[in-house]
Amino acid sequence: MSGTTILNAIKSTVSPSTQVVFEENPSASSLKGQDYDYAVVVVGEPPYAETNGDSMNLTMPEPGPTIIKNVCGSVKCVVVVISGRPIVLQPFLQYVDALVAAWLPGTEGQGVADNLFGDYPFTGKLARTWFKSVDQLPMNVGDKHYDPLFPFGFGFTTEKTSR
Repeated sequence: MSGTTILNAIKSTVSPSTQVVFEENPSASSLKGQDYDYAVVVVGEPPYAETNGDSMNLTMPEPGPTIIKNVCGSVKCVVVVISGRPIVLQPFLQYVDALVAAWLPGTEGQGVADNLFGDYPFTGKLARTWFKSVDQLPMNVGDKHYDPLFPFGFGFTTEKTSR
């Protein structure tokens, strides 16, 4: 199956003079002494169709949480979350400058890069409540203890930018 990864899409979107550095599992020490302007961190769940999607363990698998802490603790970053459902993000938000829920974007990472770099605006609202922890589930609008991370309908629209 052909397609464009988010990494390749970023490389083809930025100026040729922009250095794009990729490290699959960066450690905190590998970032020391580097002078990065910002980072795009792509983490989340591996692709699935059924079985794995029917799990009550709605946490981000490793090394995702460690990568967020290592990278976003060292440089300004946007985190792109790949998942087929809301997953627990609350413990990592303190490190994150911007968060994009890309869901399961398929084989075209160019769409994600187009949004990240302003070629197309971000547009969207959550069709589901995004909970803080699995202990809150089930959670529905109108529940007595409705206290989500992001409420049903949360979202916004940005403007297209010119580079």
